[in-house]
Formats: sequence, structure tokens, C-alpha cells
Amino acid sequence: MSQTSQLSALATQSKLATLQRLRKFSRLLDNAIGIPGTKFRVGLDPILGIIPGAGDFIGTALSAYIVLEAARMGLPKETLGRMVSNIVLESAVGTIPVLGDLFDFAWKANTKNIELLEAHLNISPEIEKKNRWFIFFLLAGLLVFSIGILTLSIFIIRLLIQAVSG
Repeated sequence: MSQTSQLSALATQSKLATLQRLRKFSRLLDNAIGIPGTKFRVGLDPILGIIPGAGDFIGTALSAYIVLEAARMGLPKETLGRMVSNIVLESAVGTIPVLGDLFDFAWKANTKNIELLEAHLNISPEIEKKNRWFIFFLLAGLLVFSIGILTLSIFIIRLLIQAVSG
């Protein structure tokens, strides 16, 4: 076996190990707990979303980890953009009290992102050149968005408190 094929086999094993770890992480975030008497499952992400303000921020940060690992695995910009779009949609709608939590329960952005990652690995197993600046700006944008979500949530909570207290 040549050195090139050995390196390729090691890279493939590494990607498979990372994929397995990300699947478990995604399951924890989206589907870890079965709801008794139903076929529905819920994970930490929608549960965290119940916490006003901080929950959506934490959920977005945890979801960003999957995108970061996908970028390290060499996914193309378009796929990374779709992954971030899934997270942005889930986080933005998640800021709406009650309705957002129900959407978060149903949308499961992390599961969708793992499916995108798996689809890419099946279609294109070769290692692609990474664009570090694109990845940096993509994740920085996601961070800025999450801070905006946190700020919006705090603003909504203040409005609700003012409306209730009079």
C-alpha cells in the first residue's frame, strides 16, 4: 500500500469517526428523549429554547459546532451556507414565545445539517481545500446573529414584563 493511499485511508477513518461523533451530538440536541406514548422525540435544543433569551443563544452556539466540524471536514461553501441557514431559521423563529419552541421541536436543524454532511461525504469523499476566511466569516456571522437573537429575546422579555406590570 502506497503512502498516499495510507494517508487517504487515515483521512477517511478520521472523517468517519468525526461523523459518528457529530451524529451522536446532533441526536442529543434534537432527538435524545422519546415522548411517552408517541413516536415523537425531543432533544436539548428545544428544551434550552424554553429558557428566555439565553436558551436560543446557547442552542445556536451548540449547533454552530456541527458547522465548524463540517467545515474542517472540507464541505463546500454552498453546503456550509445551507447548514447555517437551517440554524438561522430555527433560531430566528425560536425567539417567538411558545410558537418558536414548537417550531424548534419540529424543525431539527442539527438533524438536517447531519444529513447534509452525510450527503456530501457520500458524493465526494476526496479531501477538499478549505477556505479558512469563508469559514471564519460564516461562523463570525453566526455568532453576531446569535448575539442579535439574545438581544431580541431580552427586549421581548422586557416588553412582556412591562405589559404585565403595567
